[in-house]
Amino acid sequence: MKKFLLLVLACLALVACSNDDNTTNSDIDYSKLPQEFPFSILKTLNGVNIINGGFGSGATAHPAQKEEFYVITDRAPNVAYSNGIKILVPDFTPTIMHFKINASGNIEVIKYIKLKNPSGQPITGLPNPVGMGSTGEVAYAADGSVLGTDNYGLDSESIVAAKDGTFWVSDEYGPHIVHYNADGVELERISPIGVNTGTRKLPAVFAKRRPNRGMEGMCMTPDGKMLVGTMQSTMYVPTKALATNTTLTRIVTFDLATGQTKQYLYKQDGGASDSVCDITPISNTEFLVIERDGNFGSVGGLKKVYRINLSNASDVSGTDLTAVDGMKINGKTLEQSTWDEINTAGLKPVTKTLAVDLVSKIGYEHDKFEGIVYLGNNKLVVFNDDDFGVADDGAGNPKTKTLPKTGKQDKGTMYIVDIQ
Repeated sequence: MKKFLLLVLACLALVACSNDDNTTNSDIDYSKLPQEFPFSILKTLNGVNIINGGFGSGATAHPAQKEEFYVITDRAPNVAYSNGIKILVPDFTPTIMHFKINASGNIEVIKYIKLKNPSGQPITGLPNPVGMGSTGEVAYAADGSVLGTDNYGLDSESIVAAKDGTFWVSDEYGPHIVHYNADGVELERISPIGVNTGTRKLPAVFAKRRPNRGMEGMCMTPDGKMLVGTMQSTMYVPTKALATNTTLTRIVTFDLATGQTKQYLYKQDGGASDSVCDITPISNTEFLVIERDGNFGSVGGLKKVYRINLSNASDVSGTDLTAVDGMKINGKTLEQSTWDEINTAGLKPVTKTLAVDLVSKIGYEHDKFEGIVYLGNNKLVVFNDDDFGVADDGAGNPKTKTLPKTGKQDKGTMYIVDIQ
């Protein structure tokens, strides 16, 4: 069985964030932690080992078993190239890993679930074609030849495990929210109005997401009624050149029973190069959200979690969900407007307070801190995306992704930290 490297820095009892019960589980033995598990190698390319990693783009707790978790990969091992990316393993299928901390205190992989199209065939991480979620992404093979597209392709970034055994996954293409059954077969694909998939829709404005920065985070409220998604960065509304408020991004909620959506503004501390990543619920209105940059934590990276509340934030959906530029203020889109203009219009972003700074708290070393799960009692599980152990050498080729502090290949790691 393929294994996933997980490092747990504290011996604490785990509680699934989707449970209403926030009591700790004291029946699990954590005395053997921390533990390290080897990865298998997917492929060796130009002497670089591409590992069977990537788990940590998103994370969620099992809705009933407190000691069990699910983590998900993104689209595939890749590096930047030309006007797109090289996908180093083109037939890679975005995958969910189900694991647990067993009665002996060991981290144990239960199974891998590959995502599949409605016919039950494995999907790829290749971009969608025009009209089905593309904003012009081009995928290349390792040799630079152009790859095709996949109608059901997904750049998966977040995952929710529902109580009925199904999964909800959001991505960076469409952006799509996709419902999968327990075996990973697609049941429904929810995309912005104007994107040719599914019947239930997100507002049209979300199709103007920035390439490779779509719906990076998503969770379900504890009552099971609502999905809450975070866009990674400022969207290009109305255009890339005119979207000048680079600290503004959006949160969207989706009522699973009615399909009704609401939108909220989120004010980032950083700017255009920084990211809002995963989100995990504390209550039906209060959440924890990742803000990070692209630097390694050990060389001054921004790795913070904020506690946010939607209760007093303004719904900025506007009256026409088909409007590709969304709500406007004095003829300007929200992304064109300054925060002073937004405040003068009476629109309030979500409130936020710092919950934890991982660099100062635990000396967090990784760059891509992308998955979080709230355990209750101010305990938080944190995962990193290791990028399958590869990085871009600057010339469109892979090199080994190494941690600057230790010099070791970056591998998926699980931490448990206290938050404020």
